[in-house]
Amino acid sequence: MAVIHRTTVKPTKLELLTAWLPTRPWYAGGPGEPVLAKAGGFRLDDPKGEVGIEFMVATDTSGNLPAAYLVPLTYRGAPLAGAEHALVGTMEHGVLGTRWAYDGSHDPVLVTQLLALIEGSAQAQAQSVSDTPDNDVTRSCAGDVPLASGAVAVDDDEEGTELSLPKGATLRLHRVLRPAPEAASLVPGGAIGHVAGPWQQPDGERAHGLFAALYAGARS
Repeated sequence: MAVIHRTTVKPTKLELLTAWLPTRPWYAGGPGEPVLAKAGGFRLDDPKGEVGIEFMVATDTSGNLPAAYLVPLTYRGAPLAGAEHALVGTMEHGVLGTRWAYDGSHDPVLVTQLLALIEGSAQAQAQSVSDTPDNDVTRSCAGDVPLASGAVAVDDDEEGTELSLPKGATLRLHRVLRPAPEAASLVPGGAIGHVAGPWQQPDGERAHGLFAALYAGARS
C-alpha cells in the first residue's frame, strides 16, 4: 500500500496546476490564473511501489461559473522516458526528494491500474490516509477489459481525454466534471465500464459524477 507522508512539498501540487491547467484544451477558467482548491479524489497503488498515483479533483472559481477538473497525476523519483510532453512539473518532497509529476493519462502505470480498478482487481485508496480503501469511489465492468500494453494514443479535446487501447477499445477520462442527478445516469450509453466518485463544490455542496468510462470500441 502507498504510504502518505506528512511533510512539505515545494512547489505544492496546486501551484504546479495553476501554471499547467490553462495550457489544456479542456480548461474552462477565466482569462487570468485559475483559482484552485483541492476538492476530492483518490489514489491507486502501484504494485511495484515505485510510482505514486493520484486522481485529484480541483475546483476553479476564476471563470464566470465554477469548474471542477479531474487531474490524474503520477509522481516518480526519476524522469519517465519519452514523456517530456506530459510533465506537469517537478517538486521537492521533504521525505522522497525530487519528484517528477506527470499527466497520468500518458503514464502506463496509471493507465494499467485504472483499467484494473474498472475490472475490479484494484481498489481505490483514500487520497490522504495510508492503507485505507475509499468506498465512495464506485466502478462497474460489463465486458472484457484490455491490457494497456506499451504506449497508447492519447488525445485531448474540450471536455476530456481519450486513450486508444489495444483491441480497438477506448478509455475516456472526463476532465471537466459534471454532477450527476442520480446514480443511474453515471454510466454513458455504450460503455462497458466506469469509475465515478464525489467531490466538494465551491459552495460546500457535495457532488458525484463520472470520472472515466471504458468502451469496447470507438466511442459513438
